[in-house]
Amino acid sequence: MKNLLFSVFLLSLLFFFCAHVSDATVPCSTVDMKAASCVTFATGKDAKPSAACCSGLQQLAQSVKSVDDKKAICRCLKAGVKNFAGVQDKLLSQIPSACKIKVGFPISISINCETIH
Repeated sequence: MKNLLFSVFLLSLLFFFCAHVSDATVPCSTVDMKAASCVTFATGKDAKPSAACCSGLQQLAQSVKSVDDKKAICRCLKAGVKNFAGVQDKLLSQIPSACKIKVGFPISISINCETIH
């Protein structure tokens, strides 16, 4: 469960990358599922994000339809990361470049999800 919650945090960061127009909101269960494999990297147990981590985050980013989706994913990830001991902010910030995902804002545990555009 903790791995899923951390994954949610990572996925919400990916949703910030893409801005689309729609009124759909991504459920936390989807975010959890897509980001779960990123936990081992974010806690320092793996030297790099796994292919499954990057693939899940790419899929999540592609599913963003609106700013509300990005904010919802961010909130899911922030809630999830609180349940994982050892998550390192410096490792979270490395995931977008390691997975070759472009981000227009800093990836951080302390991000304010409501300021996402």
